[in-house]
Order: sequence, then C-alpha cells, then structure tokens
Amino acid sequence: MRLTEDIHKKVVLFQQTEITEYHIYKWLAKRINSPENAKILDQIAEDELRHYNGWKKYTNEDVKPRWFFVWFYYLVSIVFGFTFGVKLMEQGEEAAQENYGAIIGVIPEAKQIREEEDEHEEQLLNMLDEERLQYAGSVVLGLNDALVELTGALAGLTLALQNGKLIALSGLITGIAASLSMAASEYLSTRSEQTNKNPIRAAIYTGIAYIITVTLLVLPYLLMPENFYADLVIALSTAVIIIAVFNYYISVAKGESFKARFLEMAGLSLGVALFSFVIGYFIRQWLGIEI
Repeated sequence: MRLTEDIHKKVVLFQQTEITEYHIYKWLAKRINSPENAKILDQIAEDELRHYNGWKKYTNEDVKPRWFFVWFYYLVSIVFGFTFGVKLMEQGEEAAQENYGAIIGVIPEAKQIREEEDEHEEQLLNMLDEERLQYAGSVVLGLNDALVELTGALAGLTLALQNGKLIALSGLITGIAASLSMAASEYLSTRSEQTNKNPIRAAIYTGIAYIITVTLLVLPYLLMPENFYADLVIALSTAVIIIAVFNYYISVAKGESFKARFLEMAGLSLGVALFSFVIGYFIRQWLGIEI
C-alpha cells in the first residue's frame, strides 16, 4: 500500500511511540520487585512491540525510540512510583491518538490498534498494585490535617504574637505534637479496620506527611523572622502548592478529578486560615496583649 506523505509521517510517529513505550515498559518490568506487576508491564510491552511491527508493514522502516522519553518516564516512575509514571505516559499518548481518525480509512488495522490502546492496556494498568497508592489515604490524612490545622494556627499566631521566632516555635511545637497524635490515631484506626494495610506503615506514612508539611509551612518564619506577614503569605502559598502537587499526583495515579480535589482541600485550608486570622485579632484585642 502506498501512503501519502502526510499519512506516512503520522504512521512513522505512531511507530516511534510504540517502540519508545516498549522499551519503557520493558525497563520497568525488570526494575519492579513484584512478579505480578512485572508480568503485567511485560505483557503491555509485548503489545507495544506488536503494534510497532504492525505499523512497520506500512512504512517499511526501522524507527528508533526516543531515548530521552525512555529515560524521562523511567526516572519519573522510579522517583514517583511506576503507576504514576505509566499513567502519565498514557495520558500523553491519549493526545496523540487524535491522529488515528485521519488514517483509519486508509489503514484498516488502525482501528483495532486504537481500540487495544484504549481498552486492553487500560484494563491492564488498572491491575497494577503499588504500596504507596495503597497508603494514599494515610498520606491524605497527614497532609490534609497538617494543612488545615497549621495554616489556621500560623494565621492566628501571626496576628496574635507578631514575632517570627515565637510563631515558628509555637508552630513547630504544635505541628510535631499533632503529627505524633495523628500517627497514633492512624495506627489505631487501621488496626481496627478489616484491610490489608499494615497499621505501622499507615502510621508512618501519616506522620511523615504531617511533619514534612509542618516543616515547609514553618520554614519562612525561621528564615525571615522579622517579616511575619510576608512569612504568612509564603506559608499559605506553599500550602496551595503542596495541595496542587499532591492532588495532581493522585489524579494521575488513581484517575481521579484534579480540580474537585484541589478546590476542596485548598478551600478548607485557606478558609480555616482566614477564620483563625480573624479570631487571632479579636483574642489579641480582648486580652490586650502586646509583644
């Protein structure tokens, strides 16, 4: 079959995408400790290679993979988890699949390949099982509680104390005590539930998420103690960034809505901060405290 120049370029691009993803899945399959997950990724890799050879029948070309993307998605998968890396890669592929419509009428196999990309691989991806996603709820608990509680505390303390070092001291004491309390609560809660989660690991995930959040929020007060109002703005901005980054991760890895989760968490944190800021002002006026 003789292809037009435009169709030929599209098919070569598809071919390159398939061989690139073949190498990514193969590398990840060798890196993963779980035999079940390795088998799933290896099966997807073989599908990608079969698609590559299917396109090759029409181009009669050997196309090299895009090694930059192979390394990029491989490293992202190692750092942030293979589920996140694989699904992020598949999201990028969805945008490219719009070109399928232009060639389905020319190449009969294109429809079948697109259906496999849309259905078969998605089913396989949903079978992936990763520990860090099993404990995502524990991380959400630590993050959400730290963000809501500490943004509110810092806002109230900023207006009440008006001293960067005192605010940082109070915030750290409050945050560390709360992180230990939340970790203990998560341990007891997980132990009482009928789940496969390990209570100790769940507590560790909750506590670490809480402490990291506390550290990032209090850090501006430690670095610039004299500019406490600016520190509050930086802390609130940091909270919004943390919420955005974490919810983007969850939205990709678990296929959930980013916008809904982000607006909910950001609204709670900033709303509590505003309320606490006002309460701090009235308490300061009521007690007549000057520091």
